[in-house]
Amino acid sequence: MLTLGDIAKRLNLELIGEPDIELEGIAPLATARSTELSFVVKKVHLSEAKATQAAALILRPEWAESWSGPALLSDDPYLSFAQATQLFDNRPVACIGIHESAVVHETAVLGSGVSIGANAVLEAGVVIGDGAIIGAGVYVGHHAKVGSYTRLYPNTVLYHQVVIGEHCIVHSNATIGADGFGFAPSGDGWIKILQLGGVRIGDRVEIGAGCTIDRGALEDTVIEDNAILDNQVHLAHNVRVGQRTAFAACSGVGGSTVIGEDCTFAGMVGISDHITIADNVHVNGQGRVSKSLEEPGLYASGTPIQPYKDWSKNAVRFEQLATLARRLTALEKQLSGITQSEEKGT
Repeated sequence: MLTLGDIAKRLNLELIGEPDIELEGIAPLATARSTELSFVVKKVHLSEAKATQAAALILRPEWAESWSGPALLSDDPYLSFAQATQLFDNRPVACIGIHESAVVHETAVLGSGVSIGANAVLEAGVVIGDGAIIGAGVYVGHHAKVGSYTRLYPNTVLYHQVVIGEHCIVHSNATIGADGFGFAPSGDGWIKILQLGGVRIGDRVEIGAGCTIDRGALEDTVIEDNAILDNQVHLAHNVRVGQRTAFAACSGVGGSTVIGEDCTFAGMVGISDHITIADNVHVNGQGRVSKSLEEPGLYASGTPIQPYKDWSKNAVRFEQLATLARRLTALEKQLSGITQSEEKGT
């Protein structure tokens, strides 16, 4: 069991109080027990700390006087909280080796310490790096590559020639390398455009459950290092996502759009195809991005929630905007004519 002193040492934090306090886990202020660590991210929550049962708190040095119990002092309590959760990792440890029900092609290359789960299928030419974990029911297509210490959770699907870097996490039911929407209209109906590219994913990327990442039409779809995709995010063919960019759940990106580094997109953001988004762009939830965003900053679209009666009135006014604009233009022209007549008269 970890002690408060252990955590202080491993996270390089200043300790106030007894180092031998044993901790079973980490929890929010309101529900933390006397054997658990908690944290304060914002000063407004310091009042809640007075009622907590937590054994110790992570908080900023300048807030230490507001708390009489044991503490770990951090300039960034939220970051320290994130690091502390990793010390209490409760994920099951995968067994090294190949499950007897797994199907591994004779040409597949497996690194040392690899775990291949039940009913997993590894096709010809697959390369799996050292320490990688391939969960139950995972399919890894022909000539796909999975980097060292990457984990594919159960029922993940990697199509042919998909490349995933090192220390990545791909959650269950993600599908990487599907064709997506690529068709040309003709008199006889839609003609399929074969998607001849692949998908390249960098190192330390996390991909949520149920995500779909389409392969490129000619060139590859690319996700760069340290990017994050929450659950049920969709990237169409030839999308490029820059380093450290993060998407919240249910967002979608149209084909061939290029997204810069250090961007964030809240839930259900929709991004059109063939546009470019600069570095350090941040889009609020349900935002609709239909044109390129060339400057960094915070963007939003749509209207905030309001009572239905008010919303319905505003919806009617919105429909009247075009008419009002025409009437305003006509009035401006009339006013301009009157002004010019008066000037000539003087």
